[in-house]
Amino acid sequence: MSHSASSRGADTGAARPRNRTAVSCTALMAAIAVGTTACGSDGHPLSAKPYDAAEDVSFSAAVSDGKKADPDKPLEITAQDSDGRITDVTATDAAGRYVAGELSADGGRWHSTSPLAAGAHYTVRVSTEDEDGAPGRKVVGFDTSTPRTKKRLNVTFGPERGTYGVGQPITAELSVPVKDKAARAVVERALKVRSQPAVQGAWHWVDDKKLHYRPKEYWPSNATVRAYSNLSGIKVAERLWGGEVKPLTLTTGDRIEAVTDAASHSMTVYRNGEAIKTIPVTTGKPGFDTRNGVKVVLGKEYFVRMRGTSIGIAEGSAESYDLPVYYATRVTWSGEYVHAAPWSTGSQGAANVSHGCTGMSMANAEWFFETVRAGDIVKVVNSYGNTMDAFGNGFGDWNLTWKKWRKGSALVADTTEGPAPEDRLRLNPEPA
Repeated sequence: MSHSASSRGADTGAARPRNRTAVSCTALMAAIAVGTTACGSDGHPLSAKPYDAAEDVSFSAAVSDGKKADPDKPLEITAQDSDGRITDVTATDAAGRYVAGELSADGGRWHSTSPLAAGAHYTVRVSTEDEDGAPGRKVVGFDTSTPRTKKRLNVTFGPERGTYGVGQPITAELSVPVKDKAARAVVERALKVRSQPAVQGAWHWVDDKKLHYRPKEYWPSNATVRAYSNLSGIKVAERLWGGEVKPLTLTTGDRIEAVTDAASHSMTVYRNGEAIKTIPVTTGKPGFDTRNGVKVVLGKEYFVRMRGTSIGIAEGSAESYDLPVYYATRVTWSGEYVHAAPWSTGSQGAANVSHGCTGMSMANAEWFFETVRAGDIVKVVNSYGNTMDAFGNGFGDWNLTWKKWRKGSALVADTTEGPAPEDRLRLNPEPA
């Protein structure tokens, strides 16, 4: 069978036989025949309109009978005639999500490199050219089957929708543990975080059921951050498939950083890089030294009852205390706060006398409480205390270098460090 020149997009006024290039889809089991072009002496093959090869396509029984493709198997497309080659393949699902793939250097074979979703409809657009450079095109649609298993991996993004400080990480809580690195890579590729303005960032596996996402540096001020997932219907591991995930959108406010120097007993608060207030403070005394490093504001509590027994101090001992505390800004789950400490105003700016918290006057604590929000940065330097843990007691994510943070990603080759310690949270307040 031959096509006229007008049907091929060239204007020679004559028909000529053309060679056939058959394209077979292993997953689709489709053969696409592609032919040569009939060009005039002043025509160019690339200017020809791609011909519709519908009459030259034969389908396998599975596709012809409307059967569904196995999502566990890769999509492969092969040019069976050495005279022709594949020039491009685009495969998308109904939501417009692309299937990643690789085309061989000679154009003889294309195969998918990302998993297909189960229970999805795909549209594949294949572009070819024959030995004379004439373009051909074929569009094929197919459906994938639904897995027999009902086990689903659900993901919950955090924090809740709202406005946060520039240090707020994005969290992803998994409904079932994922230990295998290949399975983790599938999950991580499907969990997306985008910001406007755009910044470089990465996921870090805290443990088998939790990931944190942070930028290389802090988020830009007044940014919009969106977390979403392409995990739905994707096979994660044997008998485990991705479920629906509710997206998350949050915004950031001004860049607020509070830097406490335990040696000089002072805190300087910065807004967008400019110092706006310096406050005399007291931090942890010897044996109760305040943690060094970067912490992130977890929340604010107008009133907290702080007791020494919550951290193992015997009631009635010399270190025992039971105090009403106001304007308490929490920075660790175990109970480290920035708060009002009217009982120690004589030491504020001169000595460290607290049991680990950062204390200040009532007026300064009220100002700090009203100025900061969850996600803002509280950094302590020059304390004799240990450095804030990266995970397990709040958000110490920023105490890891970018290189170490990236090693917590399942997408980084030659990772030698395992996941961070398990999350062990203590909700009792620490001493004032």
